[in-house]
Amino acid sequence: MSSLQAPAKRSLSELALIANELRQDVIREVFAAKSGHPGGSLSAADIMSALWFSGAMTYNASDQADHSHDRFFLSKGHAAPVLYAVFHQLGWISDEDIPTLRHLGSKLQGHPDCHALEGLEICSGSLGQGLSVSAGVALGLQIDDREAAPADKRRVYCVLGDGEMQEGSNWEAMMFAVHHGLDNLVALLDLNNLQIDGHVTDVCSLGDIDAKFTAFGWSVRRVNGHDIQALIDALEWAKGQLGAGRPSVIICETVKGKGVSFMEDQVGWHGKAPNAEQTDVALAELAAEHDRLEKEANNG
Repeated sequence: MSSLQAPAKRSLSELALIANELRQDVIREVFAAKSGHPGGSLSAADIMSALWFSGAMTYNASDQADHSHDRFFLSKGHAAPVLYAVFHQLGWISDEDIPTLRHLGSKLQGHPDCHALEGLEICSGSLGQGLSVSAGVALGLQIDDREAAPADKRRVYCVLGDGEMQEGSNWEAMMFAVHHGLDNLVALLDLNNLQIDGHVTDVCSLGDIDAKFTAFGWSVRRVNGHDIQALIDALEWAKGQLGAGRPSVIICETVKGKGVSFMEDQVGWHGKAPNAEQTDVALAELAAEHDRLEKEANNG
């Protein structure tokens, strides 16, 4: 592995502020593009803050082209705005890049494009493929790290959408991961119960998804996907599964459009950009929440 500059481990209050700032970037990106997917990006902001900035995942913060540590895959690639917002926090993209989402020649394509932007493992966004790729990479790392000490074994993290769990390829990947004992694989399911056509429970219900993962042989934990402490605890739990011989999934109960009142649990905001007036309202709400979180942190 290359020399690692680990990301700074942030406090709980800092992680809440980062999640808020990720949401602000999402709104700015999608407004500037006049298209995109705000709802599922906003629902995943707390998950991304906890995963990338709590110290749970190991990566080289000073070199986005370094793929020698833990690996991250955004299977729900239409939520690219929140991943780009993470890269903005890390300094991997600039302030000037944020309003170029979906513009011709931009690094910030509508779905992650590893040819356009360093730091991405693959191009993603064709739903139902991310978990399969993640399982394959986890198997490769498992083989490579066979002689490594437990603390040096690398993990693979994959963020999934609940709508894409209707894809049969995910269920094949679930079987594959258990068959190969991929205890270095951690899936995070963004369970916001909305997809492009409506509520997931109405379009094609996943049923008891916890029981289904369990039946396939996965270790399962369900959390409030907007409770950052609960997410951190779950990520630590998942790290503790190394050696158990089975993959782990954290099922994150979330609200699509979280943080912007008029977008929350509204299917119309799956793939629609706000207009100028709506953007002003959204950013004002998020700025007010940022101020509240800062005051809370200072008083704490």
